[in-house]
Amino acid sequence: MASNNQGNQGGKSNRGFASMDPQRQREIASEGGRAAHEKGTAHEFTSEEAREAGRKGGMARSANRRNAAQSGNSGSHAGGGNSSN
Repeated sequence: MASNNQGNQGGKSNRGFASMDPQRQREIASEGGRAAHEKGTAHEFTSEEAREAGRKGGMARSANRRNAAQSGNSGSHAGGGNSSN
């Protein structure tokens, strides 16, 4: 059976945004942000919106840790891989 990965080993594609090095991804994302601000379509959080978003994030994190503790896990690995508490 032929593979669609034409010569790529390990089944990973060498195309697309996700395959770029992180520095290049940041450059592209930054360009998009600057363009949106110049165009006037970028969303700028008010202090109230930022406060609410932070509150919701904290509540979700707390709930994830509680659920992990109840299921017998330590909770230190719950939350999807970003362990920079």
